[in-house]
Amino acid sequence: MTDRAHLSLGDAQYEFPVVEGSEGERAIDIRDLRQRTGHITLDPGYANTGSCESAITFIDGERGVLHYRGIPIEQFAAEPNFVEVAWLLIFGALPTAEEYAAFAADLTRHANLDEGMKHHFEGFPRAAPPMAILSAMINALSCFHPELIELEDAERFRMAAARLISKIRTIAAYAYRHSRGQPYIYPDPRLRYVPNFLHMMFAQPYVEYDCDESIVRALNLVLILHADHEQNCSTSTVRMVGSSGANLFASCAAGVCALWGPLHGGANVEVLDMLERIHGGQLTVEEYVRLAKDKDSKVRLMGFGHRVYKNFDPRAKLLGEVAEELLAKLGVKDPLLDVARRLEEIALSDPYFVERKLYPNVDFYSGVILRAIGIPTNMFTVIFAIGRLPGWIAHWWEQRSEGSRIARPRQVYVGNTGTDYLPMERRS
Repeated sequence: MTDRAHLSLGDAQYEFPVVEGSEGERAIDIRDLRQRTGHITLDPGYANTGSCESAITFIDGERGVLHYRGIPIEQFAAEPNFVEVAWLLIFGALPTAEEYAAFAADLTRHANLDEGMKHHFEGFPRAAPPMAILSAMINALSCFHPELIELEDAERFRMAAARLISKIRTIAAYAYRHSRGQPYIYPDPRLRYVPNFLHMMFAQPYVEYDCDESIVRALNLVLILHADHEQNCSTSTVRMVGSSGANLFASCAAGVCALWGPLHGGANVEVLDMLERIHGGQLTVEEYVRLAKDKDSKVRLMGFGHRVYKNFDPRAKLLGEVAEELLAKLGVKDPLLDVARRLEEIALSDPYFVERKLYPNVDFYSGVILRAIGIPTNMFTVIFAIGRLPGWIAHWWEQRSEGSRIARPRQVYVGNTGTDYLPMERRS
């Protein structure tokens, strides 16, 4: 017999079905709660509210588990391939050799932007935030590809997904070079996805760009570990915007705007700022930790703790290892990595942080890695967006395929009641 949840409201009794996911997650299905009881639930921040059923990503925050389509995230670390993971998330299974070759060819074929789009970059000030440019230019893509606004079949959707994933790195690289007053570098069709992005970022005209394979591996893994993370703020935004019938370009542009917030996509910048302040000698690691524990202090330990994870973020473990390997391979001695390791060591042995389950999260080491690669801090969130795009696309299509209703949360009104309009002369 299916489990039921029982609700008592005064003398009235109600039953609601209990839904169980494939990994044992359980939820009370209250979709007809208001119709039957006249009540709604109140859950600011949606911490206890499931907005959908999804087959894309599974997280167990208590155990520190993250799976993409059932595959543990750790299994992508040996030979990280962002393109392969993008296909997996969007289309539901690892690609065959033929599917992978065709998808990779599409990404190469569509890497260039329409020449008309280049003029749009000239309209932005040099100091314009790269995330603002990224959002605007993703929206602009719909103007240059009107044939992909209406995606009524799987093949047309595949074409749109390939163009978005391919062109986002070109937009990102052009935004960076515009901020530096440097000429735009066209995509090189001989290069794979990640080396081509780095080529567009850092190459100089008429000079062959040589990219260390350890950098390619590290950036592939960074993108993979950011590719999806269930119903986070930006993914929920993409779903909400998409629920109105908005096209894929507009929905993903909205996701960029949500990711732009410092509480979401900008956290690794704050981690790097913290490490630089400590290294700069203003505070020792021990002093910083002591202040972080003082409730009267404004000092915060950045990169620790997570809304979902109450254990070690599995992504942080992988990135910590990659940071060590990358810097060693490049022969770089970054004192910020030493500070991060010492900070982690102290925090993980301190009862204050252990009892509160404040473990390193994905942002703790990603900034050190991007810094070693040469990515400036104002581009960190853009890299996050490139990585997260396949997840946004997957969720947009999953929702569209299910024919879900437009998202429309309720509220509990707490404002004035019975107030009359007053003419101007009667207002005090």
